[in-house]
Order: sequence, then C-alpha cells, then structure tokens
Amino acid sequence: MSMVRYSRKELNEKFSDKQDAEIQRLLAKGIVPDDQLDLSDMPEITDWSSAVRQNQFYRPVKQQTSIRLDADVLAWFKAQGKGYQTRMNEILRDAMIKELKNHQ
Repeated sequence: MSMVRYSRKELNEKFSDKQDAEIQRLLAKGIVPDDQLDLSDMPEITDWSSAVRQNQFYRPVKQQTSIRLDADVLAWFKAQGKGYQTRMNEILRDAMIKELKNHQ
C-alpha cells in the first residue's frame, strides 16, 4: 500500500461548498468555555490505573535452524501446502507439551 500525502491547500480544496460553510459557521462561533460545555451525556470515567491484563498472548521467539528430515516426511508436509514449517512447529510443540505434562 502506498502512502498518499496532501498539502493543506489540497485538503481544503476537497471540501464541498456545504462543508466549507459548516466549517466557517463553527469557526465563527468561537471556542466554548469549559464551564459551558454540556457533559451530561458523557459516561463516568473509570480508573484503569491498577488494571491487570489477563491472558496475555505468548509469542515465542523463532530461531532459525537446519534440520535433516527423511525425504518422505518432508514431502508429506510440503504436499499439505503453504505453511508447512508452521505445521511442523505446531506438531513438535504439541509433542513437547505432552511430554512435559507426563513428567510432572
């Protein structure tokens, strides 16, 4: 995806006459002081400062390696299509977790 840049002038040219009129109307009103703002429909602010994230995602660090596999095993994984290395990793991880649980 390429990035598109616009100058302020180009952005202003993109507004319709109706939009320009609305912008000018709002600018003419000026700034409303804080004590005159209607905040009745604003939700109550919740204190999240002591919040703790649960179930944080675990993303293990990948390490490049070289491994020798039987040709038929590798062919079987590759025949399953794209992502065969990820599938190999998932199978090995499942075996590792199962082994770790058996030794606890």
